[in-house]
Amino acid sequence: MGIRPERIASEMREIISMIVSEELKDPRIGFITVTRVEVTPDIRNAKIYFSLLGGKEEKEYAAEGLNSAAGFIRKSLGERMRFKFVPELLFRLDESAEYSIHLNEIFDKIHKEKENKNEPS
Repeated sequence: MGIRPERIASEMREIISMIVSEELKDPRIGFITVTRVEVTPDIRNAKIYFSLLGGKEEKEYAAEGLNSAAGFIRKSLGERMRFKFVPELLFRLDESAEYSIHLNEIFDKIHKEKENKNEPS
């Protein structure tokens, strides 16, 4: 990604976060965090990654809610940013935070097992 798409993606992330938190009233969408935005080089399409704490069902509902509100979010985004073409928005669940937590739990478990082996009995 070049400098322009990166700058646009960063600005889009901030604006979309604000739109979702302040303007959307869909009960399926809980407290989500927009983690990153990937924009194609021609700025025609954008993938918006979000995270949400909760169960699998809650995450699926949130993804449905966000994708159904994509038109409204796109319209609001177009009003706030000057685009020749407002990109098509596709929302995806970002599970990297949960994966990171899972890895930390594994490392902690390994560390504790190692300490227990090294303790004199």
